Amino acid sequence: MTGEGLPWTERFKPASLMEIVGNYASAEQLLNWVKRSLEGGEGVKKGAMVYGPPGTGKTLSVELVAKELDLELIEMNASDFRTEELVEKVAGGAASQASLFGRRGKLIFMDEIDGISGREDRGGLSSIIATIRASKHPVVVGANDPWDPRFRGLREICEMIQFRRIRSQSIVVYLKKVAKKAGVTATDGALERIAEFSNGDLRAAINDFQMLATGRQTLNELEVRGLQFRVQERGSFDVMKELFSSKSALEAKLALEGTAMDPEMALQWINENIPNQYQSPKERAEAYDWLSRGDVFLGRVKRWQAWDLIGYALELAAGGAALAKSGEYRFVKYSFPKRISIMSQTKEERGAKREALDLIAKANHVSLKKAAFEYLPYIEIISGVGTRRSA
Repeated sequence: MTGEGLPWTERFKPASLMEIVGNYASAEQLLNWVKRSLEGGEGVKKGAMVYGPPGTGKTLSVELVAKELDLELIEMNASDFRTEELVEKVAGGAASQASLFGRRGKLIFMDEIDGISGREDRGGLSSIIATIRASKHPVVVGANDPWDPRFRGLREICEMIQFRRIRSQSIVVYLKKVAKKAGVTATDGALERIAEFSNGDLRAAINDFQMLATGRQTLNELEVRGLQFRVQERGSFDVMKELFSSKSALEAKLALEGTAMDPEMALQWINENIPNQYQSPKERAEAYDWLSRGDVFLGRVKRWQAWDLIGYALELAAGGAALAKSGEYRFVKYSFPKRISIMSQTKEERGAKREALDLIAKANHVSLKKAAFEYLPYIEIISGVGTRRSA
């Protein structure tokens, strides 16, 4: 198999630790920790935490360390095994058993522990800590933000290994190697632009390069000009934490950038979590006051198609919500907006209603609005009467 159908991130990924881009020192620190852990030396932390932004080589380094030391890699997404029962069954079982494949041992990797959210996950974090303490094999956990208060117990028993954003120059060097292997002639300007716009995420840079180069044999800077700066996407719960802990309106507004949330959804998230963040009626009132002002601007954006006002809407809503606090930031458990959840649950029903309105509007040559307010109510009444009579 040539691997031509694979994503370039897989097809051209480093085959050894020496090829790690930008974070070789961190990968080497992980390697040395695993060696010391296997040897059982004194003063060695029971676990290791690799942390940093996406696309910086955390998972790849764990894979290559396992390969170099001939260890069976047991890899799992911690957010999929949140409860105490599941952690003990899956991770705990792997941690107590020998390798089934005749390898030197095992390396257990629990990635994305950021997805575990405390009380609702019924002992997931405490069970991970217990697994690390009792494991016969090295255990590594992966996180984007290791300084979350929930992870204090984990940090205390883990060697902390940081992976930083990768410099653009290093990304360009690696993209040149990828271009050569892929048979694409790319100008320095094109590769520099891809690297610059990746914001230190090598995986994103390779994905962008593949997207732009597919079907081409050459690539120049003009063909890359449509590429936009990538701001690292973060989970919505992390965004809320960053927003409410902001110390300026601009900082709060920037917290919303690089997320998958559109402005309306962002305001829904803020609206839902103001009561979680603030206990004081005064703080809540001020936060909601600024949120309502932002909503007014958002309404004008949609009504007047004045898209340049979106920035004002976000700054008023996010900045006002963040600056409503009278003291220091307090970490709380944030909630998913109930309105969005309800809308999701009624999606099929609303879809059927929309189809009905389309048929009514076309059959009677009226607008959807008129069909909804002047036709559909009567049809629903008639349908209801018919149903009751037949019953």
